[in-house]
Amino acid sequence: MNIAYPYAVSLEEDGVYFVQFRDLEEAFTQGASLEEAAFNAAEVLTGILAYRLDHNQEIPAPSAAQPGERLATPGVEVQSALLLRQARAGRSLSDLANAMQTSWPAVQRLENPHHWPTLKQLDKAARALGKRLVLSLE
Repeated sequence: MNIAYPYAVSLEEDGVYFVQFRDLEEAFTQGASLEEAAFNAAEVLTGILAYRLDHNQEIPAPSAAQPGERLATPGVEVQSALLLRQARAGRSLSDLANAMQTSWPAVQRLENPHHWPTLKQLDKAARALGKRLVLSLE
């Protein structure tokens, strides 16, 4: 699963690049350059998704990018929490803890967007969910 959300960039009259995410209406930012706008887009996306995870709010799947749109991905800790929550697909944390032969709090931390799980923990969770962990550097 890839968690890259599309956003549009527009150059405002004052020379600032305005960023707006289509799938997350509360996610917007700006930058003095396209590079700064892209950096800020990833930061605001990370913050919004972490907030939604913290408050158990719905997180829409990213839609396909339209022509002219750019893509942003959230920080690693948010990506891992979101991917595990999606992969769990309604399976309880207790069931996953039993499958991983670990405690409920240990599994709960894996879905905490402020926690940095180890690769060993992520791989073990993926295998317990019938998935495999795939890493990518971009």
